[in-house]
Amino acid sequence: MGHQGSRGERQISAVFLGIAAVMAVTGWAVWTGYSTSAGLAVFLFVTSAWIVSLCLHEYAHARTALHGGDLSVGAKGYLTLNPLKYTHALLSIVLPVLFVILGGIGLPGGAVFIERDRIRGRWKHSLISAAGPLTNVAFAVVCTAPFWLDALDGVPLEFRFALAFLALLQVSAAILNFLPVPGLDGYGVIEPWLSHRVRREMAPLAPFGLIAVFALLWIPEVNTFFFDVVRGLLSALGVPELDTYCGRELYTFWRDPDGICALPQR
Repeated sequence: MGHQGSRGERQISAVFLGIAAVMAVTGWAVWTGYSTSAGLAVFLFVTSAWIVSLCLHEYAHARTALHGGDLSVGAKGYLTLNPLKYTHALLSIVLPVLFVILGGIGLPGGAVFIERDRIRGRWKHSLISAAGPLTNVAFAVVCTAPFWLDALDGVPLEFRFALAFLALLQVSAAILNFLPVPGLDGYGVIEPWLSHRVRREMAPLAPFGLIAVFALLWIPEVNTFFFDVVRGLLSALGVPELDTYCGRELYTFWRDPDGICALPQR
């Protein structure tokens, strides 16, 4: 394929740019109080920002694979940041958004198909798997920066709450992704270092890993423990629990609002 083809393969898609534009406009609406419904603006801002982070997560896998030796990722459209190019567009975008709406949890989507046999070297395989969740870590750092840098003076409450909730999604996604469960990125990091026999035995479990994790999170004790860990990390980054709570309250604008998150009239 000529130069033109390879450039087209890496051109950022209009779909991604559209989602990023929604994030920018709704972020501005949350900041300025321009929207008649603060909750709807927060919902659109957080959802579009979450989809942008999902796209960047998958892009990080694909880009690292490209440098690792899998040149097929370009032809598959993975370098265009277009979520519709993923192996399962539904799984990759709709389900993670649904999980945010239902449970306020950043559940990872599935994914880009990497041709692993083209890649030589265990470290490269581990790095390809780690690249995605490291994107969530980077996103979490950006979202929490105003908190740990003490830079919240003049930041409107709605925006502060939205950032806190977005940070919770990124931290929970990073933790879940790094779990060493077949089918999740954490297992992909350690898999190259396991014996051939263990890998062969674990392979059939991969499609069920994410489902098993989600099922476990329905158990109240597991759910409480998981969110205690997430909140502990956020607290260490200077994000108060009340901010993440109120962010979720604003996000689920269709429910009756909680009095403790009442916003001042602008």
